[in-house]
Amino acid sequence: MHMFILNNQYNSVRMKKTVLSLTLILLTFNLFSQIKLPKLISDGVIFQRDTDFKIWGWASPNETVEITFKNNSYKTNADVNGDWTLILPKQEAGGPYEMIFKASNEIKVKNILFGDVWVCSGQSNMELTMDRVKEKYNQIIKNSENSKIRQFLVPDNYDFKTESIDLKSGSWTSANPQSILNFSAVAYFFAKEIYEKYHVPIGLINTSLGGSPIEAWMSEDALIKFPDAYNEAQKFKNDELIKQIQLSDKKRSDDWYSELNNKDKGISNTQLLWNQPTTNDDDWEEMEIPGYWSNQSIGNVNGVVWFRKEINVSKSMVGKSAKLSLGRIVDQDYAYINGEFVGTTSYQYPPRKYEVKSGILKEGKNNITVRVINNAGNGGFVLDKPYYLAVENDTIDLKGSWKYKLGATMQPLESQTFIRWKPTGLYNAMISPLLKFSIKGVLWYQGESNTWNPNKYAEMFPLMVKDWRKRWNQGDFPFIYVQLANFMEEKNTPSESNWAAFRQVQLESLSVPNTGMAVIIDLGEWNDIHPLNKEDVGKRLSLQARKIAYGENELYASSPSPKNTKFKQNKVIIKFKNTGSGLVTKKGENLNCFSISNDGKNFVWAKAKIKGNNVIVWNKEIKKPTVVRYAWADNPSKANLFTKDGLPASPFEVKKK
Repeated sequence: MHMFILNNQYNSVRMKKTVLSLTLILLTFNLFSQIKLPKLISDGVIFQRDTDFKIWGWASPNETVEITFKNNSYKTNADVNGDWTLILPKQEAGGPYEMIFKASNEIKVKNILFGDVWVCSGQSNMELTMDRVKEKYNQIIKNSENSKIRQFLVPDNYDFKTESIDLKSGSWTSANPQSILNFSAVAYFFAKEIYEKYHVPIGLINTSLGGSPIEAWMSEDALIKFPDAYNEAQKFKNDELIKQIQLSDKKRSDDWYSELNNKDKGISNTQLLWNQPTTNDDDWEEMEIPGYWSNQSIGNVNGVVWFRKEINVSKSMVGKSAKLSLGRIVDQDYAYINGEFVGTTSYQYPPRKYEVKSGILKEGKNNITVRVINNAGNGGFVLDKPYYLAVENDTIDLKGSWKYKLGATMQPLESQTFIRWKPTGLYNAMISPLLKFSIKGVLWYQGESNTWNPNKYAEMFPLMVKDWRKRWNQGDFPFIYVQLANFMEEKNTPSESNWAAFRQVQLESLSVPNTGMAVIIDLGEWNDIHPLNKEDVGKRLSLQARKIAYGENELYASSPSPKNTKFKQNKVIIKFKNTGSGLVTKKGENLNCFSISNDGKNFVWAKAKIKGNNVIVWNKEIKKPTVVRYAWADNPSKANLFTKDGLPASPFEVKKK
């Protein structure tokens, strides 16, 4: 009897488990039988015009999928894995259209356009948004409403194990004064130029990430030729290792900042003291802002330094909101006015622009306090940046003497690991999901993170271009890139420069078929790796596209560069190509930034003059020149060889063969 009861109980439990299992199977089946589309194929999508284009997605195994588009029906069956693909006939530019997908469910994709799709990739200068440059381009932003310029922002992500088949999120957004603030500035100005020229919809797939080296954007197969990068990619397939590194990085950072806050004399029991207007700063030292405290009596220390400045505010400025501009600060800052917190920025690159609420300013004396945390390197206020407090049209200049005091001294904080930049991670997560989507071409602005090894980039970049083209399976589509801008302090004598060597690699990479390069050696800022002039970068990319991708063969699109070079006794004669309407110097100046050498090691400045499409270079002290250089420096800001059409000559080095 007991055995009978036990058997019944056992059978009952088994029956319940069976029912539960069947329910889960049915739920799973129903889940996967729902037709699903990739994130790219969604409302507002821009498909590539004038080419057969691919539509793909997922459904249940062997399920029939039907697409209705422009009164035509297209059918296919999913394979045993649930994958399905349809190739639809080419379409002319236009829209908007709708596309209906039917399987066991129905999806309607609305507001579809056909135009030209450009993949915009690279690091921070491609990622940098219109919001970052809104003050410079305020009027352009106000007039940016255009439903035919759209961006798809690929979410930042990495994957070291598999080539992803879809993105985690993302949607198509049309340009307007609000949405454009999230557009890549370079990509938007490119799209604006192309649209105004051809009046076809322009789709921008923005897949970029600040600080990323080229290795992160390369497939694992492409990395095989580079053992160090390939082996590092294998290493980061270990989830446990990634977790350990992340925990270690976080603990190290948390411990550092905890110790710093405990040691900071400007803080007591978590209460801020030195930010108060009543703080007695009579014994504080003074220094000129902008500037770096390594040049002051406290020396080159890391930790916290507090800065205070007293200003006089007129009655007309009281009761209104204000803008506080603190240029750029290395590394982190907390800003206060009259003891009230007004803003913070956690790392050195973004400009400090803080909104000050009405009621904070008072008539007469006001106090501005800035707590600056420097975790490594040279701390302080970056030179040649704007420092002011503004209320409407009234502005108070904040440059000049500030009081300062050391709050705490710390050992430098070891940098975090930046796992997201490791080899192949970005390719797998941010490029692989795009490969089935037809495109017009690629815009690429990257390289700052690889200037430490130009020779390696010389191998990697052409291989990456070849690999992307192979995987997109669209032939040698246009691949247009930006040569690095001028950056860092000028030097008075000819010297070696990794940035110059890197630009030479980029110049030589034009040997890769169907590529173009925008030269921007005149658009940089010595004190900012993120120069604000993104409009001219976009325009120069558009010139390349108009010639390479749109067939304007007579267009002067490329910057001058050496065609052939003759090394003579006492001089060098360089014949240039891509001279457009002719070579000139800016403002009629004498030619600058040429240097020559007779041994390839010791260089001297040279005189130079234009003669037709040639430039003759010489120095009386160099009898048998063997190497000639132009604009060979981190920041050759005085480089002044241009075409009459306004394009600067590319920096270069030519050696006697």
